[in-house]
Amino acid sequence: MVQELDQDNLQDIINNNDTVVVQYSATWCGNCRIMKPKFKKLASEMEQTAFVIADAEKFPESRKLATVDNLPTFATFKKGDFVNQVQTNKFEVLKELVDNLN
Repeated sequence: MVQELDQDNLQDIINNNDTVVVQYSATWCGNCRIMKPKFKKLASEMEQTAFVIADAEKFPESRKLATVDNLPTFATFKKGDFVNQVQTNKFEVLKELVDNLN
């Protein structure tokens, strides 16, 4: 299941889940919209991992948790710590990022 942030509370989600994958996006970002269903599909295959979509423009504190300078950016967190990130519109690259969490 994917949670879309409605407040700037990504840090709380990271602190309360063992593993978290975040898609940083924006409403104007075409590649973000293309990746969203792929991100959701991946989330449905990994029920033990929290998947979160964060609007990089609306939630600056959440954005600070990763280096977001291009969209979409995908970031992984484990046990409260930042692990890695990629900026991509390719599902294979996202899948590799997530697979490396284990």
